[in-house]
Amino acid sequence: MGISFNAASLLNGNGIDVSAVVAELQAAQSGQLTAWKADQTTLQTQATTMTNINTDLASLASAVQTLSDPTGSMTGLTASSSESAVVTATAQTGATAASYNVVVSTLASTGTVYTASVASADTSILASGQTSGDLQVQIGGSGGTTADIAITAGSNDTLTTLATSINSQSTANNWGITASVVTDASGARLAIYSQATGSPGALAMGNNTTNLTFEPPVGGTNADFTINGIPYSSTTNTVTGAIPDVTLNLLSADSALPVQVTVGPDATGITNAVNNFVAAYNTVVTDINSQFTVNPATNSDGPLGSDTSLRVLQSSLLADVTYATTDPTSVSSGLINLAALGIDMNDDGTLSVNQVATDTHPSFSNVLATNPAAVQNFFQNSSLTGFANNFNNDLNNLTDAATGVLNEDLTANRNQQTDLTNEINNFQTQLAVQQQQLEQEFNTVNASLEQYPYLLQEVTVALGAMSSGSSGTGVTVNSNTAPTSGASTSGSSSSSS
Repeated sequence: MGISFNAASLLNGNGIDVSAVVAELQAAQSGQLTAWKADQTTLQTQATTMTNINTDLASLASAVQTLSDPTGSMTGLTASSSESAVVTATAQTGATAASYNVVVSTLASTGTVYTASVASADTSILASGQTSGDLQVQIGGSGGTTADIAITAGSNDTLTTLATSINSQSTANNWGITASVVTDASGARLAIYSQATGSPGALAMGNNTTNLTFEPPVGGTNADFTINGIPYSSTTNTVTGAIPDVTLNLLSADSALPVQVTVGPDATGITNAVNNFVAAYNTVVTDINSQFTVNPATNSDGPLGSDTSLRVLQSSLLADVTYATTDPTSVSSGLINLAALGIDMNDDGTLSVNQVATDTHPSFSNVLATNPAAVQNFFQNSSLTGFANNFNNDLNNLTDAATGVLNEDLTANRNQQTDLTNEINNFQTQLAVQQQQLEQEFNTVNASLEQYPYLLQEVTVALGAMSSGSSGTGVTVNSNTAPTSGASTSGSSSSSS
């Protein structure tokens, strides 16, 4: 559209609105800038969408890696006990699936020695007239440590002060014993306990030059138990080594109660790994589906609806999830694909783990309980042809930082954004320079237009003077009113420029 001026107004000295004229001249060019900014917004939206899908794809890769890891959840073992009040067990890496019959006869115990009762815990234990005495405690049997406790009148010659003294010296000398005063209806007694169980914690009294009388020691015995009829002895109730890579925790003794300890596949860990995979896969599929779904309100699909790379990703994932292994062990067990395990595909491409078995759809829990080794072999095997092995290899390619299908698109997108930003910046710089030039030109024109009435008055005056001094018909010149500087001159009855 051309720019129009009101000629009469221009000649009245009102001039032109320079800013409005320059803005209108540049408006047509600014349309290109608007289009570029719209393209920039589109690219940013696409980049955000691709980044989000990539993040979910990385989560899927992590879930599949867990399924394919030969030391991960799929191969994990757990130990269970038929009588958890008697013994519990924990399996470590390297344990072998098997069952064991365990009978616990005695538990490992700490050693204890204690005195006969005395009337008061604050009465001296030294004989009348004695100023010193001595106690010796044998810790850990004849080959153990002897704790020699010197007693001084007024210092540690009562049960209360002696217990404090023993504890202090035990800490300083690493004796591994603890003393305390126990009081009941019969009076006060000194009790000394070992801090270790079994024979290392056995206690006995040696030299005693006090008035105290010690009862026979108790405890300090090893745990005795059998595993599949083989006798074992342990200084602690936490037993390692009796069953390779399995720790037994002995909690109570009952020689008449056999306990079945079973080491087998960790069904909970396997189930969690499979459920995590299904959830991660469904998230990615839902991401992709949303890009190809047409919004009826706008009649348009998602930001990546026309992205061919997303179609490639969709096809690749579909091929991976419908993969059927040809491993002989899996073929012989009948577990060659997810459907055989009780994991079905829905109409929208997502997966569901069947919870209830039907005639045509097994439940995953039943399949796992019936044949855990076959389930493990389906996901991973020695020939690396299992479902998870295949899926993991594909995802490594799909998520590669440089060549991954969406990462390549992201790189191209970022390059486009950079180029577009540079174009916009350069174009805005050009517009700024052009604006300055146009403002200078039109300011000069405007100054001339605003001076026009004054020049016309001068001409009128000059012509009038000439007319009054000559004969003949006078010359009449119309005069304009005084100009109003800076007013707009656009309007109708115009001439285009």
